[in-house]
Amino acid sequence: MNALVRREAHGTSLWHAVSRSRRERPALQGEIDVDLAIVGGGFSGLSTALHAAGKGLSVAVLEAEFIAWGATGRNAGFVVPNFAKMDPDDILAHLGSERGERLIDFAVGSADLVFDLIRRHGINCDALQNGWIQPAHSLAAFEKVKSRAGQWALRGRPTVTLNRQEVEALTGARGYAGGWMDRSGGVLNPVEYARGLAGAAEKAGARIFEHSPVASIDRTAEGWTLKTPSGSVHAAKVLIATNAYGGPLNPSLQRTYFPLKVFQIATAPLPRETRTRLLPGGQGVGDTRRNLFTFRFDAENRLISGGMHILGAAADTRVPQAIWRRLGRHLDLPDLPPLAYSWSGMAAVEPDFLPHLIDLGPGLIAGRACNGRGIAMTTAMGKVLADWAAGTDARDLPLPFAPPAPIPFHAVLRHAPNVLLGWSMLRDRLDG
Repeated sequence: MNALVRREAHGTSLWHAVSRSRRERPALQGEIDVDLAIVGGGFSGLSTALHAAGKGLSVAVLEAEFIAWGATGRNAGFVVPNFAKMDPDDILAHLGSERGERLIDFAVGSADLVFDLIRRHGINCDALQNGWIQPAHSLAAFEKVKSRAGQWALRGRPTVTLNRQEVEALTGARGYAGGWMDRSGGVLNPVEYARGLAGAAEKAGARIFEHSPVASIDRTAEGWTLKTPSGSVHAAKVLIATNAYGGPLNPSLQRTYFPLKVFQIATAPLPRETRTRLLPGGQGVGDTRRNLFTFRFDAENRLISGGMHILGAAADTRVPQAIWRRLGRHLDLPDLPPLAYSWSGMAAVEPDFLPHLIDLGPGLIAGRACNGRGIAMTTAMGKVLADWAAGTDARDLPLPFAPPAPIPFHAVLRHAPNVLLGWSMLRDRLDG
């Protein structure tokens, strides 16, 4: 196999390259007054804008670059309605019965919300709600996913446990001990989805400004003032929805999560005869390995996968090639088409891998709901944050809400996910 990648595509996400609905929005000029100002034009900010404007609030979204520039346009397009590390029983033990059940209910309908918005607003983003599959890479992992499927089934989710043969038939991947599927999950083009949310928010009355980086957020008697290079916004409430792309806007936020650089690749389109063996139903796949193995197809039969990297030089070249080789090996594709696109993005990972709302002052909140489940969770977070913007006490929302909790020794520990990846890969091999 030869992992040649077109140099002009290196660093450009597949979704930005193939999407055609891009339109320029103006930068903020002058002063405006709104009920809610949102910093960041990704899934969480746009979903909040859409739902808040739908409640009759005046809303302004300030995006430093352009819509879907950050992690929103750099992910793989999986819609996954559960948490990366915690199952319902774990959440109840972690948060208690009342808070835990509310957070579980929040996640239960998250994927359905995404696909309902797509249908309701006519968003053309190659959406397919055929399920999300998690194969188990070992017998121990299979026991765990059987429990996981059962716990979500008790909450009304359309889950099913899969044996070894069923995993192979659904995915085309051999060697798994079994797995499970949530039929409410799926895949989409994240850039087109974000642009569709932006258009729907504007139709509802929200104003979206691109190329408008926020330099400061200052408390006033009436609320907050946000300043950009060419204007300012006076708002009663403010949401910081930048996830891992906030920069120096609020240094205390940067110490509350682990920044994780994730690489994605897309091959050239696969031949039809190969495509019919792999994922004939078009689902998304993310297995139970610590060094997570994912794959899916886009609308043009390009095979997409992702991964992390151990700290080292030339990662932008080395890691995509390693992911491409892994893809061919795990899917038994000696003639895997060459790389067509490779790109990377930053994810914000909470210590407990759960969504959080961070209290930064009266009427000022930061929201983070990614942890590898960005599309479903951030869309759902936007809906509940619209309730907060309309007057609901943040403590009554289903997401954990607290002041910033800096991670001790963050300057060192922020590198832990990458440093420990080699050990995780070894443990995966020992499990197998």
